[in-house]
Amino acid sequence: MIRLAKFHSEFGKIEVLRAKNTGSVIYRQGGFYQSESDINGVSVAPYIHAIFGLLAQTQARDVLMIGCGGGSLGTMLDKTGVRVTIVDINPTAFFIARKYFGLPRHIECYVADGLNFLHAVRHRYDAIILDAYTGGDIPDHLCTETFFELAHARLDETNGCLISNIWAHNDRDQFPKEMAEKLSNIWTDVRLLDTPGLWDRNTLLVAGEVEHFNAPTLLMPPTDVADDVARDLERFRFIPWRRSEQLV
Repeated sequence: MIRLAKFHSEFGKIEVLRAKNTGSVIYRQGGFYQSESDINGVSVAPYIHAIFGLLAQTQARDVLMIGCGGGSLGTMLDKTGVRVTIVDINPTAFFIARKYFGLPRHIECYVADGLNFLHAVRHRYDAIILDAYTGGDIPDHLCTETFFELAHARLDETNGCLISNIWAHNDRDQFPKEMAEKLSNIWTDVRLLDTPGLWDRNTLLVAGEVEHFNAPTLLMPPTDVADDVARDLERFRFIPWRRSEQLV
């Protein structure tokens, strides 16, 4: 790895790295990779492509992202003409995303806590993406039914959907199902997109008008590692889940 920059923010140390073998740019905070993108700002993280592929199955043209990192999902959505708004509590994230990851300057970025932002706005979005982490954990107040009720109120009443990135340690980790239980108290349709069998993995929770979703495919290949990303993306599948089966 080649270190391109290091930043000390009130939310911890952030490093921007470049991979010697692929040239991809990496956003690392607190020892965790928050983003990794190619030279065009296209993510090389399979779960980002999974979110991108799910959104492509909707009519979403106005998307709110809570959590920035390198902003690669926002960059990818912008390339397809989607209006993107990004909220992050750390202003340094926006500087890094624009300088090192190619986040377009015309994308609206707000320095704010995700919950406070939803309280302040009255706009309804086609989709809300929750991908906000402090180290390896989602902040507690972004995991509450209060937060999800507010997110529901800020979504389009007809076709709006929420997609949340959940970190799962293994198949026995109950946190994704606990989160799904909370969402199912608010939305009728809640689904889990997962890669069972893998350790320390990204699991996606989707809620709203999501019953018709198919497993996503690679729609915007990154340079150099497209085959690897496509292979990892194929591991994602919707797993059977019903509220009556929770935590048993």
